[in-house]
Formats: sequence, C-alpha cells, structure tokens
Amino acid sequence: MAGPATKLVSIAAAAALVVLAAGPAAACRTPDPAGNPLQPGARLYVNPHSTTAQAAAKLRGPAWPGSPKADAQLLARFPSATWFTGGTPRKVQQDVATVVRGAQKARAVPVLVAYDTSNRDCGQYSAGGAQTTAEYEAWIDGLAAGIGNAPAAVILEPDGLGLIPNYVSKIDGSSNCTIAGVDPAQRFTQLGYAIDRLKRGRHTAVYLDATHTGWQNVGESAQRLLEAGVQRADGFFLDVSNYQYSANLVDYGTWISDCIALAERDSAADPTAYDFGGNCGNQYWDGGPATSWAGAGLDNTRVWSSQPYSGTATDLTWNTVGIDSRYAAALGTTTATTHFVIDTSRNGQGPWVGTLDWCNPPGRGLGLRPTTTTGNPLVDAYLWVKVPGESDGQCDRSGTGTDPEWGGIVDPAAGAWFPAQAHQLIALASPALT
Repeated sequence: MAGPATKLVSIAAAAALVVLAAGPAAACRTPDPAGNPLQPGARLYVNPHSTTAQAAAKLRGPAWPGSPKADAQLLARFPSATWFTGGTPRKVQQDVATVVRGAQKARAVPVLVAYDTSNRDCGQYSAGGAQTTAEYEAWIDGLAAGIGNAPAAVILEPDGLGLIPNYVSKIDGSSNCTIAGVDPAQRFTQLGYAIDRLKRGRHTAVYLDATHTGWQNVGESAQRLLEAGVQRADGFFLDVSNYQYSANLVDYGTWISDCIALAERDSAADPTAYDFGGNCGNQYWDGGPATSWAGAGLDNTRVWSSQPYSGTATDLTWNTVGIDSRYAAALGTTTATTHFVIDTSRNGQGPWVGTLDWCNPPGRGLGLRPTTTTGNPLVDAYLWVKVPGESDGQCDRSGTGTDPEWGGIVDPAAGAWFPAQAHQLIALASPALT
C-alpha cells in the first residue's frame, strides 16, 4: 500500500533465543461470543501459512541468528493480518474460510484486510481493485460468506478514506487523488455496502480508515468516517502501513472519537454537516483553554505529552493539553464512544524524515506487539496490519527507479518480501525483542 508524501546492524546470537512464546497475546480468553471479538485478553491468530511463513520457507541458507531466514521465521511467530486483495468472489470466500477455520481451531481472532475497492491507492504502487461497484459488492459478499458467523476483525480498505478519487474536502477544499471520470461517491457506496454486509456476521468487527497523525486533520477524518457510515461499523483504524508513534496515535484517535461525539450530539439530524473545521481541535493547531488559546502545529516526529503548559512557544510543538482541554470543555458530560485500532507493525522508531517518507524508510523498528489488552477503553487493539518485512513498493527516490536509502537497489514490489527491511525492523524494535 502506498499514499501521499505527507503520510508519510546485526543482531547478536541471542536474537535467535527471543522468547519463543512471545508471538500471540499471552492471554487465552475465548473471543467474546456477544459481539466484537476484539475484547481485552482475546487471542490474536498466528497464521501458520502467513505470507511471512511462506517467505521463511522460500529463503535459502541456514537459519543462523540474524540471517534472512531466521528473521522471517521470527516474525512469523507473531500475529499479523492476512490481506485479501482481489480474485473472484468464490476464491476469496474459500481463502477467507481457510484462515477463519484455522483461527477457530486455535481459539483466536483473525485479522483480515479487505483491499479491493475500485481505484485503490489512487493508482500508485498498490493500484488495482474491482472495476465496478457491482464487482466490488460481489467480492465483499464472498469475503463475508467466508467469515460467516465466526469471530473476525476486518480492516476495511486501507487508504479507503484517505485517498478518495476526486473527493474535495468539505473543510478546506483540498483534494489529493485525481482520476479522470471517477465519481467520489462510488467510494462511499462501496464502503457502506461492505459495512452492512460484513456486519451481518454476528461476530465480525469492522474498522474504517482514519489515516494517521501526519496526514488528515482530526475534523477531516471524523467527517469522512461519518460520511462512510462509521456508526454502523465498530470504529476506525490508524497508521496502516505507516510509522507514526503509538502514543501520538492514541491522542489523535481519541480526538477523532471526541469530534464524532460532538457532531452526533450537536448535528443529530446530519452529523456530516457539522462544522468540523471550526469546532474540532486538531494536530495542526493545538490551542485551547489550558494554553490561553496559544497554539502551534504538533511535531509528529516527537512523542507528545500532556504535561502542564509552561507558557513557552516550544511547548506547543509537543504539548497536547490545549487540544485536550478544548475537547473537555466542548464535550461536558458527553462521552466519546467510537473505538479504534492501531497498526504498530513498524512504528517503534516513529516516522522518518526524508523523500517518500512513507515508502520503505530506513532505520525503522517494530512497534508494540499485537494485543487486545491496551489499557485504554477506546483502543480495541494494537495490531500488525501491514506485515512487517513486506515492501511498500519500488520506491524511486533517485528518479531513475532505484532507492539510494537501501544502497541503490530497486526495492521489491509492493507486498514482496524485503529481507534488509525485515532485519532492521527486528534490530531496531521498540520495545526490543529480548
């Protein structure tokens, strides 16, 4: 998966002895039979036939510590999402059913990515998708049939609300995806159908795209989520295939949930018509009562903090108390209830600053391990949605098709295994794999 430019060592021998039981969440609780399976303590599924396991099987040579094969074998021990990116309805039904049956036997919850919307990725590295809405709906029917009533969490269309062909922001009039002849309403029609069809499964959780801290502002994400039908889903997802800090994403997701709550309360007849730009504080200007309405843009290359504001301008680039106090005052007794999940597969070192910052940036590390025990009532899970070790695409930073950040090579195609990147993600993991 790719997106706009704003999206963004060797291992010692002991690395081979990384705690072998550290893959799935430690708790063994059966998925909640009453609804959303991503309940605290639910086990996330480690697919023994994952693309990571397949990469490990294909890599030649001994599995000595730090070798490409050992790296892939290590990553295959952790629960990560299974991506479905096309094929016939019958084929996707069969493939999904295979994963779901394996998860049921393991008494675990599979995380499935539905990635086949028309004009996906705005024609960039991961271009493709269904040709028509009817074709997409048939594909979703197949995917939903493969799940049935088994527990599953569906990440519905990464970039689906960040890159909408020909969509013009209702807040500032901007547009970041142009494809001739495409009606932007098509995206909302497809997502709406997918939500309703998938939610017919009694234990299927569905999450929609809300980008990340370095992309859409809070109000923009909230408005698009409401327009897409987030109220009929289980929430939204953040940071898929990106590198933003988890702590900052929790703040950002909480503000989106706050903003949605305000829109639902104050524009009950049509929450999408709410004044999101005027009423929803966001990461690009963080003023509020606690800062006497002094504000600045938050720096997403730093971990933000809610320490008391000292009154200096530098505080405003990392201090969230202004936005926090703004939402607290606006919400009063209203409670935010829209939940979210965060992709932590590659964000242990935070974002990279450079050309094509979202595309195979160097020096990144694994983030928080996948778990449904988050300690935050709005955060349903930390997940590895983007499979760590798989390329973002053939990132052309040189203008000649090569990538100087990786020694001048041609990066692997989107979704292909990238041994050098996998090695760095393990070596620079935060928290460390020890």
